[in-house]
Amino acid sequence: MSSTLIRPELVRLGAAPASKAQAIREAGQLLAAAGHIDPAYVDSLLARENVANTYLGHGVAIPHGMIEHRHLIRSTAIAVLQVPGGIEWNPGQTVHLVFAIAAQSDEHLALLRRLTRLLQDEAALGRLFDTPHPADLLAALEQQAPAAEPAEAIADFAHGFDWVMDYPNGLHARPAQQWVETARRFAANVRVRKGEESGDGKNLIALLQLGIAHGETLHVSAEGPDAEALLSALQAVMSGLTAGEQEQADKAAKQQQAQAGRAQWQPAGKPLALDGIAASPGLAIGQLRVLKPAVLEVPDHPVLLGSGGDQLDAALAATRLELQDLAAATGKRMGATEAGIFRAQAELLNDTDLITLTCQLMVEGHGVAWAWHQAVSRLAERLAALGNPLLAARAADLRDVGLRVLDQLAPELGARRKPLDEGSNLIIAAADLTPSDTAALDPQRIIGLCTAQGGPSSHTAIIARTVGLPALVALGSSLLDLPDGATAIIDGDSGRLYLNADEADLASARQWMARQQEAARKAAAAAMAPAATQDGKRIEVAANANHPDQAAAAVKAGAEGVGLMRTEFLFLERDSAPSEDEQYQSYRGMLDALQGKPLIVRTLDIGGDKQVPYLNLPHEENPFLGVRGVRLLLRRPDLLEPQLRAIYRAASHGPLSIMFPMITSLEEVKALRAVCERIRQELGAPEVALGIMVEVPAAVAMADQLAEHVDFFSIGTNDLTQYVLAIDRQHPELAREADALHPAVLRMIRQTVEGASRHNRWVGVCGGIAGDPLGAAILAGLGVQELSMSQRDIANVKAMLRRCSSGHLARLAADALRCADVGAVRALAARLESLPEEVEA
Repeated sequence: MSSTLIRPELVRLGAAPASKAQAIREAGQLLAAAGHIDPAYVDSLLARENVANTYLGHGVAIPHGMIEHRHLIRSTAIAVLQVPGGIEWNPGQTVHLVFAIAAQSDEHLALLRRLTRLLQDEAALGRLFDTPHPADLLAALEQQAPAAEPAEAIADFAHGFDWVMDYPNGLHARPAQQWVETARRFAANVRVRKGEESGDGKNLIALLQLGIAHGETLHVSAEGPDAEALLSALQAVMSGLTAGEQEQADKAAKQQQAQAGRAQWQPAGKPLALDGIAASPGLAIGQLRVLKPAVLEVPDHPVLLGSGGDQLDAALAATRLELQDLAAATGKRMGATEAGIFRAQAELLNDTDLITLTCQLMVEGHGVAWAWHQAVSRLAERLAALGNPLLAARAADLRDVGLRVLDQLAPELGARRKPLDEGSNLIIAAADLTPSDTAALDPQRIIGLCTAQGGPSSHTAIIARTVGLPALVALGSSLLDLPDGATAIIDGDSGRLYLNADEADLASARQWMARQQEAARKAAAAAMAPAATQDGKRIEVAANANHPDQAAAAVKAGAEGVGLMRTEFLFLERDSAPSEDEQYQSYRGMLDALQGKPLIVRTLDIGGDKQVPYLNLPHEENPFLGVRGVRLLLRRPDLLEPQLRAIYRAASHGPLSIMFPMITSLEEVKALRAVCERIRQELGAPEVALGIMVEVPAAVAMADQLAEHVDFFSIGTNDLTQYVLAIDRQHPELAREADALHPAVLRMIRQTVEGASRHNRWVGVCGGIAGDPLGAAILAGLGVQELSMSQRDIANVKAMLRRCSSGHLARLAADALRCADVGAVRALAARLESLPEEVEA
């Protein structure tokens, strides 16, 4: 640590601030007085407390300013405020040492690493809380500096590659989990290095502790029998996640922008208002239920290491199964993103540091439950100490999953039970809520959430948005001082919680809510109306759905059927292929949920970016050009025939069609039709329409001939785009150029429609541009008759199509085909924006 970062004049001993805010101001004033910061940066230190918990643990806090205010820092330095009597930082957290950080770069990271080591020596730390000598504190920090690691500890392995982190939010739990899962498939050691710091590529927490931010360069190296195969697969996965991470970041930015422009309710009176951060939109009036933080006391009952190890193994196994079930249930109810939260939590249970530390504590004579709780707490504090809000959220995940295991080890403690068994119309107020707490809330009784801590990108906030609960975060510790049972107004748009509102404001809020509900009702009613142009041309609007619950929700959102049921989900996240009966029940469940609306089932599309370990498929250098889709099915009748039998058995329960992926030749179509007809006759099943996905240029070129032998086409624009443009849609540098509105792709779509029309076959699109209003308009103008999309896009696409005439759509499509590039096509969106708004019927 540079001696200029903390000097005696930047240390104030024996302070007695009256509040957390005053403590931060005093520490900040030390920096300002020494000329290291502009005085305005003190306000930035205070602002940071609203978006992140800077409590490091064991009586230490590290306030630091907002990134956007870094220009107010004149030179990097750290001030220390000693508070012998302690100050409450957050509920249940008492701070004796405040390290106020003003960092222009990463010079302060060495101090943070030393602080985390010092936290593990509570006796030495305690002596610093009231020492009268600044030199004692400085010396202790210097003594905690780790000895220089031997070269071999951070040396790269023989084989490796460099990679630039291009995920907008850096490396967080969900992509890191996929890195780890990929690396563990190979017999080789792997190391990920950022500068001089490195971590085990098969260890989730080790990767997260690197704090890898956007734009940082990594070196990934490996040694062992499978080193080169591991590196090839890992590089593909790392790069392949880029497009999805960028898409998620773009969506979040658009959502925040849209939310910022929304009209908001304003009270006329002067109710008590607590300011936080809006995490999920909506307005609600309810009864406040304040959940006071409880300090969990875990008794220490020493056990033999062998016995304790067995107990820990059993608890970990039971928790993995619990999280697996929770992920499956969450996926069906909410979606894949939310389910991934709990899969990432399960991966935390595989962390070797966590298990090792637990065992070390048991060796020292501690009980298994106590040791586990301590290990989780220490590792969570290390993650929180990195100062990254995303990693702080992962620390919350670690604590959450830690409590699940603790419930297995010591169920009598009731570690995860919350006092929510009574009451309705509740607004929950808590220091923080875990993702599993949030996912388990009953929306019939809970109408809003607010937390003292947390951030808008936390997993809890994601789930709150998914289930539609207004939510606020970072309201501060005063939230927990509010009276339990008080009537409150939660405003997830403005980020405020109101108390003591008078009758006029309560009435105003109710009127606002009624207007919002009426607007939602009108939108839902409009979404149920067909997508017919001004001159009466109908375009069918369907949904992409994989589960009966999703299909039912899509119908309520206005879907006229399911245009794409991906069956891969039945084969993923398991150790063996689903049985024929299991598949039949799933397809029948979809038909039941659709209540007479049509269902298109796409047969298994494994390969490319989707791999299933138990199928033991050979490694391919370029899986997108290898054995995937029907190429695999025709080689594996053990996969194809049970699936077809299940589909044909379900066909008697509703309108169902079969669609085959990745068709490239007429020979494939004929072979598949023969298998279908044989199975249909064996079962005495009804005839069903047979269609194909048009995803490769070969199918486009053969469209007129293929149409003679199939009943419909569905264009998968995501794959078609990458094959037409020769751009891997997961390539880190090129993914943004793989735009399905490229004129070359649009010409392929037109050629497909023309080929299909020669045999009176209809053409649908189930790729991403079907849900884009501009894309949908161009597709309809090209003659596409069916659009299948995410349910959230249905209302907007239908509304846009109803504002157009078929002539307008045709002219728009013709102009798009004449464009020279994607930018020119995208610019045509201005025509849609100039259309008059749809008049309510």
